Amino acid sequence: MEKFISSCGLDCATCNARIATLSDDDDLREKTAAEWSAQFQASITADMINCLGCRQNDVLFGHCFECEIRNCVKSKNFDTCGECSEIDGCSLLAPIHQYVPEAKQNLLDLIH
Repeated sequence: MEKFISSCGLDCATCNARIATLSDDDDLREKTAAEWSAQFQASITADMINCLGCRQNDVLFGHCFECEIRNCVKSKNFDTCGECSEIDGCSLLAPIHQYVPEAKQNLLDLIH
């Protein structure tokens, strides 16, 4: 499967929000909303699970508009954090890369 990398390096091709959007799968939206609500201690509903990836400008998960990483990337006119010289010391990326180390490798793979 080809990767579809987000601003921070997560692989959108494996994300249930994007998969549910592309396949218009309401059951997967419900499941994802329940999982994310518990995981992030937030109130996420199935109707919020619509996303084509944060590097797109049209169908985005609501949080994408607030995402500090996405906003930083856009403010620097980059496609991803992989283009930034501060990637190794970035306090915004550190939590994601701590829990999903392959996200950093995805970014490095994009620029090499």
